[in-house]
Amino acid sequence: MKIIADENIPCVEQAFASLGEVILLPGRSMQAADVGDADVLLVRSVTRVDAALLDNSPVRFVGSATIGFDHVDRDYLQGRGIGFSTAPGSNATSAAEYVVSVLMVLSAQQGFELAGKTVGIIGCGNVGSRVRQRLTALGMHCLVNDPPLQAQGVQDDFVPLEAVLQADIVTLHVPLEKAGRYPTFHLVNAARLKQLGPGAIFINTARGAVADNQALDDALDGRDDLTVVLDVWENEPAISTGLLQKVALGTPHIAGYSIDGKLRGTGMIYDAVCRHFDVPAQWRARDAVAATPAYRLTGDPQEDLLATLREAVLSVYDVREDDARLRETLALPDTERSAAFDALRKNYPVRREFSESTIRLQHPADAAGVLLGKLGFRVAATD
Repeated sequence: MKIIADENIPCVEQAFASLGEVILLPGRSMQAADVGDADVLLVRSVTRVDAALLDNSPVRFVGSATIGFDHVDRDYLQGRGIGFSTAPGSNATSAAEYVVSVLMVLSAQQGFELAGKTVGIIGCGNVGSRVRQRLTALGMHCLVNDPPLQAQGVQDDFVPLEAVLQADIVTLHVPLEKAGRYPTFHLVNAARLKQLGPGAIFINTARGAVADNQALDDALDGRDDLTVVLDVWENEPAISTGLLQKVALGTPHIAGYSIDGKLRGTGMIYDAVCRHFDVPAQWRARDAVAATPAYRLTGDPQEDLLATLREAVLSVYDVREDDARLRETLALPDTERSAAFDALRKNYPVRREFSESTIRLQHPADAAGVLLGKLGFRVAATD
């Protein structure tokens, strides 16, 4: 079996070596010639999978180590009888923790408490539901808009989009859909940006084109009170440097890039390939990463609970480091920035999820320990 794989899928060679020959290629530049004699194609979101790529290939299965699938022509695959699998939910925890890190940073920079703030969550699937769970634990009031889920009768507390846009903080967690009953392309446009309340914080970790980037750029020119955080951009990797300079935090599409989430995605498509070809699975994602050290916090949770939570969160993942790395690309010539954006993703440092980190407290059963547990941390008593 010949397997063509995006070189940025972690441990893909180790995972699939027992199934056949694994050839690693840059995902963004994959072409039809690359899969001309392949049996399996493994991609991430930067590879467009359609007739142009696969028409003359013997590919029998496509796996995408991503939660989204807007880069894949699923109707074409179905028509050709090509098996397909994604990794739903694989990086959802990581993306939710990104939002938590962002709010910890902004609350310190802008001097506000998280408890009592209203958060508008647009999209409450794998990521949005985890965001909701964590922010509710922090005492924030969450308003949720998700028409597809509402139509399914999943829950009964959904609110209109207009109500969500009035929240103190608005965060996007929807797939990119250009057609259908619930299109999300430029869901947040100039008109909807005007609906954001005074001092609003707007966060996009979904897909770049869910928010009109030009409209965002224009809005930031006209509103000093608006705070924008972008992990995803239109026209990646050739993102707007002007917009990057205006956002409060900007990162290179890495919200879901914890090593745990990425390995989870590798494991999910590996298991799917094994099922499709009816071969026993031998590789396990959890065996591919080392344990993490425990963290001892310096602050006193009795004096400042939020500061203690912030110290724990930022000790494990500080979004400002990713922001700083992306801003360094502004010094490069225009011709080099796109490659630099992709390099930041390819060479992303190891980042662990909160659940793989132990926070040691003198009194782990107190409020700080309880809240850290709800955020996903392991909590233990100090030695």
